[in-house]
Amino acid sequence: MRFTQLWTNQFRNLVSEKIPVDNRQVFLIGPNGQGKTNLLEAVYTLCYGSSFRTNQLKELATDKEKNFKLEGVYVTDDEQQHTLVLEYKDAKRTVLLDGREIRDRKELIYNIPCIVFSHDDIFFIKGEPEQRRRFFDQIMSMYNPLFFDDMRRYRSVLKQRNMAIKEQRFELLPVYDIQLATYGIAIQQERTRAVFEFDQIFPDMYRSVSLQDIDVHIEYQPSWSTCATKEEVIAYLEQTRSRDMNLLTTTSGIHRDRFQVMKGTQNFSQTGSTGQLRLASLIFRTAQMAFYEKKTGQKPLILVDDVLLELDHTRRAQFLRLMQSYNQAFFTFLPEELYFSSLADENALVYTVDQGRFISNEG
Repeated sequence: MRFTQLWTNQFRNLVSEKIPVDNRQVFLIGPNGQGKTNLLEAVYTLCYGSSFRTNQLKELATDKEKNFKLEGVYVTDDEQQHTLVLEYKDAKRTVLLDGREIRDRKELIYNIPCIVFSHDDIFFIKGEPEQRRRFFDQIMSMYNPLFFDDMRRYRSVLKQRNMAIKEQRFELLPVYDIQLATYGIAIQQERTRAVFEFDQIFPDMYRSVSLQDIDVHIEYQPSWSTCATKEEVIAYLEQTRSRDMNLLTTTSGIHRDRFQVMKGTQNFSQTGSTGQLRLASLIFRTAQMAFYEKKTGQKPLILVDDVLLELDHTRRAQFLRLMQSYNQAFFTFLPEELYFSSLADENALVYTVDQGRFISNEG
């Protein structure tokens, strides 16, 4: 799958114009603030119906505007052409695929697999537990629709259970406990499997790029660590119900699971240098690419946003060797990052980005 053309209207600072992108590699070169990342954000928003930079779609509109529109033409692996349109108008998002409205975001996220590399990825390593949960849930949702459905249902039940606790409707809790346990234990089991498989990929990748023989790996620590079945979770929720009532919230469950990045037996976020943590965040994404291909047999589209500058020449070369399994890649570079030419294929598309315009470079 690859995009062949993009068009934006009233999106961030981008000029409304059609941008040909029919190539495996698209390079966007320019100083900061010109619109490179904005185009990557437009691609991501088309793929998933949401941004990787903000939870508020209204923030994507050009200054003083309230609406925006995106359009992408893409071809599948069998060269079938499709048109994807996303419009945000009157505070409502509408997505059309070949003129047919997509009402469930689930259908959209399995349409174009997309992985973004950004500076904020470092928070997967050193940030709050919620950020690592989100990363691994994203990994699993990309290939497992049942996991995606279970997460939706779990969140819905959790919200209802917490509301019942706050409103002291305690007679409803046994019913919610059964539902929470049903979806939660399925999620816990899938997370256990996924982390095991991810750890077959991530540690070796980190060693090969860091050129250090150290054991950096992921440990999954479930909130319901003593429970292996739905019945055991139901019993645990009953035992801890008084604690939930006192604290006015559900104090256990997969929403409180932890994914720890470890170096041997130590927490890597506390012992690793800034450079090591930054590198680990990059390897998280390349491992995600490899994991997705292993699970589905398909290659993703990737968006690489100014993340290579901090790597020295040797580690950058090692990293780029790992990052070759994609159908299409959009890279952003500053003008002084001349090494992008060594990464580019002979016929790669190269655009200079200037105040929201994309100017094609010859040769």
